[in-house]
Amino acid sequence: MVTLPPLYFMRNVVFVFFLFCCVKYCPAQICTALGQNPGTAFPVCGTADFIQTNVPVCGIRKIIAPCPGDDLEDKNPFWYKFTCYTSGTLGFIITPNNQGDDYDWQLFDITNANPNDVYTNASLFVACNWSGETGTTGASPAGTSVTVCANLGRPLFSKMPSIVQGHTYLLLISHFLGGSQSGYSLSFKGGTANITDPVDPHLQSARAACDGTQITIKLNKRMKCKSLALNGSDFSISTPISSIIGASGINCNNEFDMDSLTLTLNNPLPPGNYTISIKNGADLNTLFDNCDRLIPVNENIPLTVFPKFPTPMDSLTKFNCAPDMLQLVFSKLMRCNSIAADGSDFTITGSFPISIVSAQASCDDNGLTSKINIQLSASIQQKGSFSIVLKNGTDGNTIINECGEHTPAGSSISFSTVDTVSAFFTSTTHIGCTQDIIDYSHDGRNGVNSWQWTFDNNISSTAKDTSIAYTIFGNKNATLIVSNGVCKDTFSTSINLDNELKAAFEGTTLVCPDDLATFKDKSIGNIIEWKWSFGNGNTSTLQIPPAQTYPYTNIIREYTIQLIVKNNYNCLDTATQTLLVLANCFIAIPTGFTPNGDGLNDYLYPTNAYKAIDLQFKVYNRLGNLLFATNNWINKWDGSYKGKPQDPGTYVWTLEYTNSETGEKKFSKGTTVLIR
Repeated sequence: MVTLPPLYFMRNVVFVFFLFCCVKYCPAQICTALGQNPGTAFPVCGTADFIQTNVPVCGIRKIIAPCPGDDLEDKNPFWYKFTCYTSGTLGFIITPNNQGDDYDWQLFDITNANPNDVYTNASLFVACNWSGETGTTGASPAGTSVTVCANLGRPLFSKMPSIVQGHTYLLLISHFLGGSQSGYSLSFKGGTANITDPVDPHLQSARAACDGTQITIKLNKRMKCKSLALNGSDFSISTPISSIIGASGINCNNEFDMDSLTLTLNNPLPPGNYTISIKNGADLNTLFDNCDRLIPVNENIPLTVFPKFPTPMDSLTKFNCAPDMLQLVFSKLMRCNSIAADGSDFTITGSFPISIVSAQASCDDNGLTSKINIQLSASIQQKGSFSIVLKNGTDGNTIINECGEHTPAGSSISFSTVDTVSAFFTSTTHIGCTQDIIDYSHDGRNGVNSWQWTFDNNISSTAKDTSIAYTIFGNKNATLIVSNGVCKDTFSTSINLDNELKAAFEGTTLVCPDDLATFKDKSIGNIIEWKWSFGNGNTSTLQIPPAQTYPYTNIIREYTIQLIVKNNYNCLDTATQTLLVLANCFIAIPTGFTPNGDGLNDYLYPTNAYKAIDLQFKVYNRLGNLLFATNNWINKWDGSYKGKPQDPGTYVWTLEYTNSETGEKKFSKGTTVLIR
């Protein structure tokens, strides 16, 4: 008995066999049919269905998708292109003519990208379904993810992706098993996005060629090439002098739709004004767009045929600061083959010499252009007045228009340049003890008429010169952007206000009899003088003063310690601290106390525990019950427990602590008498 592998493994087996055959015997073919490359995709109208009964065998180009381990390719592909006119979700269904066929698909956002970038740019990905399953597929409410990769049992439908108004998309449909397929139908439905162009089709303009034997019609949008009658019968002209005998869509050999077409006449049109009208041609229709909407019958546009005359240079495209390239504009189309590539058709005269190194243009399919780019040897960074002068170049001619007329040598266009600008600025700092002022100044050279200052704390100014006061010192940042209307520059710098001064010190706060008090300077700033006063009659001018002693008395005394510091700008600041000189630092527990509220011996606690850390003081009754506990010797027992006064008698206490100076741990235990 033979057990057949699951569909997923069957797919892999078939794929390996197919890949082996294609690599060894039938290498991938280049796709040549319209619609089988990204750049020739079918234009989509959201209301139309696409029916593909035959898919030419070609492709097998690697597709980038978020499906690790899968070998994804555009096998025998068709591509579909559309624009989103209202944001929302996109729904579509791919229905194979044979439900045993496996069609995969992937959606790309190619806005501002080259269509062929789908093979290299992973960021164009929007959604896909490479499930490996046969049957109907697409994006619908049944889907749960916009990414479906090959795996047994994965869904045929992906989640409907969100698309964005104004963005352009490409949909790839690929057939996994290559040539053994029967075609499919594609329909767009179920989503909330609108991919149907709302603009109705119309004629836009007409332009006659030089000899009046051809007319170029510009359409207001792209329309289907197949809607054009090649015998020109879709159009008529308002003169008996000439008749339209042919029509061709521009670039229709490479695309499904067109935005312009050319009409051919049997006789030249003399100079004058005419009207071009559209009608139902031999194909029984006018032109229709990708949604099959027709241009209205009898719609017309004017046409003017001009006499032949040379085309003068018209203008220069506006250029930015320090131009190194000038774009020359002609009022009519010029022949690209009349442009000398070395730029010798032109010379520039003016305030100082400028060299031209080349000239080039972007030409249409007929080799015509209205703009020529003139490349300079260096950018023009100074103010000046110039003229571009036309002359015979190394090719023996000036520039020739589409009608063969030479633009006269010596014709010229004047232009001016401005100086480049520098935003560099100077500053002057005025140091104070409580406030610093920085004066910022720009020289205003080269016609600068705009200043944009930005300082710390979002302070700004548009004045040429400005002053900022600072009460907090340290690094201060300043940025200036200047412009003369054409050129712009930015400069930033940081200025350190180093006069910050703050007096501070740390030291002994409690002094036991016979102990020394020490103090440590913690002041901030460029300090040059220290003046200490210790309250015991001693002073010092050292940064690290000597240890101090204080006289012993039987009461606690308070002393004020003062430090005055001075920096290199003669600024002063003062810090003070209080020092307590204690009468006694011997830790003891009274042998008795009288909690009667007379202010004498009302509490039980370890006295003078100034040098005790990690202290634990506890009081027990004679039964061993804990009545009071504290880790702060200032907390005192008042002879009560849970608010109830305790009976007179003897109570046991324990005391644990660590000497803060020696680190020695102490433990003692004793009794005290509560007297009422």
